[in-house]
Amino acid sequence: MKSFKENENIVMLTIKILGPGCPNCRQLEQLTLKAVDELGVEAEVSKLTDPLQCVEHEVMATPGLVIDDKTVCSGRVPSLSELKDLINAAFVAR
Repeated sequence: MKSFKENENIVMLTIKILGPGCPNCRQLEQLTLKAVDELGVEAEVSKLTDPLQCVEHEVMATPGLVIDDKTVCSGRVPSLSELKDLINAAFVAR
């Protein structure tokens, strides 16, 4: 299994939170930041509120979670444990 720091090279994930800024979007952002911190992952986490970005990533229900340009969740706030699993899966898939 890969580690997040393989041969001292840092693997950076790109994580996007998509939504209008509603309470669920803010909750997903906070949980995502917590998951990234707890996993010790190097990640660029951004929040996108433009509806066209949601359409571009095929997020029809917010909030949406996109990791490395793949939509992995939409329309709900996953648990912290599920977020960690999604982040780990995206890392291993590289």
